[in-house]
Amino acid sequence: MNLASDIVIIVVSALVAGIMAQRLKQPLILGYIIAGMLVGPGGLGLVGADEMHNIGLLAEIGVALLLFALGLEFSLKKLQPVRRIALVGTPIQMGLSVLFGIGVGHFLMGWAFLPSLWFGVLLSLSSTMVLLKTLMSQGWMGTLSSRVMIGMLIVQDLAVVPMMIILPQLSDLRTGVPLLLWAMVKAIVFLLLVIFAGSKALPYITARIARWNSRELFMLTITAIGLGVGYITHLFGLSLAFGAFVAGMVLSESDYSFQALSDIIPLRDLFGLLFFTSVGMMLSPVFLMHHFGAVTLLVLAVTIGKALIFFGVSLAFGYVNVVPLAVGLGLFQIGEFAFVLGREGLNCGALSVEQHRLIITTAVITMLMTPLLSRLSTPLYARFGHLLRVRQDKLLPVEPEKERHVIIVGGGQIGQRIARVLKGLEKPFVVIENNHACMEVIREAGYPFIYGDATQEVVLEGAGVERAAIMLVTISVSTVALRVVEESHRLHPELETVVCADSVESLKNFYESGAHEVVMPDFEIGLEMLRKTLLRLDMPAGEVIRLTNDLRGELHMPGRAEAENRKMLADFFRMSEQLELCWVTIGEDGPFVDKTIRSLSIRRLTGASVVGVMRNGILRSNPDADFLFRAEDMVAVIGSAQECAAFQTLAEGRLEEGTDAVPQMAS
Repeated sequence: MNLASDIVIIVVSALVAGIMAQRLKQPLILGYIIAGMLVGPGGLGLVGADEMHNIGLLAEIGVALLLFALGLEFSLKKLQPVRRIALVGTPIQMGLSVLFGIGVGHFLMGWAFLPSLWFGVLLSLSSTMVLLKTLMSQGWMGTLSSRVMIGMLIVQDLAVVPMMIILPQLSDLRTGVPLLLWAMVKAIVFLLLVIFAGSKALPYITARIARWNSRELFMLTITAIGLGVGYITHLFGLSLAFGAFVAGMVLSESDYSFQALSDIIPLRDLFGLLFFTSVGMMLSPVFLMHHFGAVTLLVLAVTIGKALIFFGVSLAFGYVNVVPLAVGLGLFQIGEFAFVLGREGLNCGALSVEQHRLIITTAVITMLMTPLLSRLSTPLYARFGHLLRVRQDKLLPVEPEKERHVIIVGGGQIGQRIARVLKGLEKPFVVIENNHACMEVIREAGYPFIYGDATQEVVLEGAGVERAAIMLVTISVSTVALRVVEESHRLHPELETVVCADSVESLKNFYESGAHEVVMPDFEIGLEMLRKTLLRLDMPAGEVIRLTNDLRGELHMPGRAEAENRKMLADFFRMSEQLELCWVTIGEDGPFVDKTIRSLSIRRLTGASVVGVMRNGILRSNPDADFLFRAEDMVAVIGSAQECAAFQTLAEGRLEEGTDAVPQMAS
């Protein structure tokens, strides 16, 4: 069969397996790997061994596009908090992993030193592709754990370049060392060219293309930039994927990075499908059956040993709570670059055919296990988390001093705006944040804060959750926000909690977990735009308020978990429908000029209540009874439609003392 037929078989089989994985609530990559195993030469043989090479080449494009997309989302500011563990901890982790791999290969498997060394080097690398897809599917992107893992993966990927040069030359170090130095020189020259020249040229090219308003041409340009720069790095003797990552990182600083990312995602996912199915094709059930004991031994050794190494390195660099568990259970697998390095080891004679197949089979199985084991970090932390929590006094630079304060979870832009207003109003509050960059901004602004993970009991207790009046959860990662709501509800069931949701499903989950109010930013933006539109179309303000309240009620009511909450919200909307807010301007010769609210008997005569007065562009809310009206004042009153009409009549001088303006109040 030709390549086109193979791709059709792979896509259709991946679709079927992906649907099954979705129905079983498992990550799609598991379905893709199983589909590759079934259609590959070790399974049904629908894709032969000869065609696997071409599929593998297409799969390399998938890896390059994934790292290109990662580069578009990459920000040095985001990795700033984890720079120590990324730049220092990763080399330590890789060194420990190499030593561990040598020990496993030599003492456990009985291999000679050279293949054991190759195994240790392959073992030291984790899978960027699998980890990123796992984080995306489980909603963990943006968390501190994900930033630590991505930072370490980037350094690992960079280390592949010298590995590919020096490993085949281990038998002749005189040749290997000069080649390594030459590779470092080429890498530095390439980075300088791309960063300094590309930072000017690439945004200029995308800007020129974008002016033509051709979505198709723009997408083609973005793809050509990512793969083209990757190919240039290949000509330099470096990794195609590394070049694509650098290109994405340069484009991330342009005004078109978000559109570029949205355009590249479908291609990334499609070629990523080819990568995972090609990984599955490397897993032969026949070979696995014949070498079941050796494969099982290697898988257990790799999983346990590597997870403990990542766990220990994370702890050594000061990460506590759930982070060490998440890192250990997220990065224990052998990565995709091991396939490339393993092929080099096979070609240069350092690895035998059987050793190579054992390592590749172990790598595929550990990749297959990653989405399953990574889910265990939360339940394991719930069971053993008390051993990883730090003392409260290490978390609290500033402790809330007053009762009935506000807890703001998340010190991003939303949290900082809220904190700025509360500080101006002299209301007590505290911000919980575990991002170092945001924490520094909060510290410089002088806001009281706690550095820590708000999903943990000790952090919430340090923030005074039992004494708080309200908690605002402003973080954007729904899975983390849900855990914050659940933990705070467990510690203080009566605490009013307001949280942001990004979907209707998340909204329902928040209400079921104990949240009192859930805000959907996209929905509220739509309501505000609708309100402005209807007012522009001269619809009465009261009708607009009723309509928007009805729409908001339709969204929130199904998500309420308790009948009492539903009744309270319904009563609120019902009362809102009976009230209107209207504005009346005081004329120069009107009866209100130089008179007070008390002397005019506004409440008794009309039933309406004055809630604000706008004078010279300044709003005076809730004026007292002795407030003196002036000409040109704009008065805001609230009441029923009839009461508002009566107030307007009084302000125009057409309603006198003793008039029965509000019949329902006559009694």
